[in-house]
Amino acid sequence: MRTVGRAVFVLGVVCLLAVEGALVAGDWPQWRGPDRTGLSAEKGLLKEWPEGGPPLVYKAPGIGRGRGSVAVVDGKIYVVGDRRGKQYLSCLKAEDGKEIWSTIVREPGDGSRSTPTVDGDRVYVVTSRGAQEGGIVCLDTATGKEVWAKDFKQDFNGRMMTSWGYSESPLVDGDKVIVTPGGSESTLVALDKKTGEVIWKAAVPQGDAAGYSSVVVTEVGGVRQYVQLLERGIVGIAAKDGRFLWRYNRVANGTANIPTPIVKGDLVFCSSGYNTGAALLRIVPAGTGRFRVEEKYFLPANIFQNHHGGMVLVGDYVYAGTGHNNGFPICIELKTGRVAWRKDRGPGTGSAAIVYADGNIYYRYDNALMALIQATPRSCNLRGTFRIPNGDTPSWPHPVVADGKLFLRDQDKLYCYNVKAE
Repeated sequence: MRTVGRAVFVLGVVCLLAVEGALVAGDWPQWRGPDRTGLSAEKGLLKEWPEGGPPLVYKAPGIGRGRGSVAVVDGKIYVVGDRRGKQYLSCLKAEDGKEIWSTIVREPGDGSRSTPTVDGDRVYVVTSRGAQEGGIVCLDTATGKEVWAKDFKQDFNGRMMTSWGYSESPLVDGDKVIVTPGGSESTLVALDKKTGEVIWKAAVPQGDAAGYSSVVVTEVGGVRQYVQLLERGIVGIAAKDGRFLWRYNRVANGTANIPTPIVKGDLVFCSSGYNTGAALLRIVPAGTGRFRVEEKYFLPANIFQNHHGGMVLVGDYVYAGTGHNNGFPICIELKTGRVAWRKDRGPGTGSAAIVYADGNIYYRYDNALMALIQATPRSCNLRGTFRIPNGDTPSWPHPVVADGKLFLRDQDKLYCYNVKAE
């Protein structure tokens, strides 16, 4: 396999309207699922877990160390991990975890953090090496052969906000791949997904460095917009030409802005940790092609802050773990900010990475404990727990529910559980 000397890595964003190629029911082709919401469409799953948790189907060792999650498409799993000082993108069989191919995408590697994005016969991944070096690489899904690659520092003079390296999971939208090199020249860029050629560069005012969040897409007033949380705040960018539309700074902190925002039409719910808080914004048209944002409410950190486990919107309510380095379960009414319920002690300890499926929220805690909590605003109903066997800590990769299975990446191991009801 050829070593990629240029920076690489990509995450999957596969908006339902954006990804080309037919998706099989149960696919999870990118970060936070088919439409980047953290919501699985799976049905007929276990409503409660038996003692000891759902049945383990298999354990796949040797995928390489990393904290990124997995993409699952058409019976194949894609995951990035560091092995012997090099960063690999691997393709596994979903039925048994056996390796199909593995390709070096960064040499040397230094802490893979992102989730691959699968789009038809291409897979995209963002790589990381050190504090300021990263990039995006496109590979063939059948063979793992590199198609093209771009280096964030060399090609775009990119810049990260702090020292932990690029962690974004890029977005595929139509014929474009959207990534965030950061900095004053190319804060966000749109690349031709087939060739890697630059379509546009978006220079955001204040020249924000990249944060640790990933782009989501919405449409307001007939204008398709990319929403991203950066070093100094959250911004909106016109999808057509990269034109800067709006920004809001109050939700950002100076250390690491991580959670992927929730978008619903003209509403944006965003949060960050480090004692910052959360806000609901409304994107408002302000003349031809112009926009501004209104703060509908702001929640201080003692009410709600999401560190890095993510948030999901189910119906009219946001579910998450709250607290810096904590995943205390919480349910918030989106439009009002009212706390429906909150537990000041979670089933596990540390931050909690979450995903929704079939009426329940799957919480993965920092201490390698999994918990199943009913997605209802009435009360916090715990429906089972289990511990990841010999779980590595901190246990951060986001869980994935696809094709009746729960996939848990645990550093250089992948666990697959059967969560289908009898």
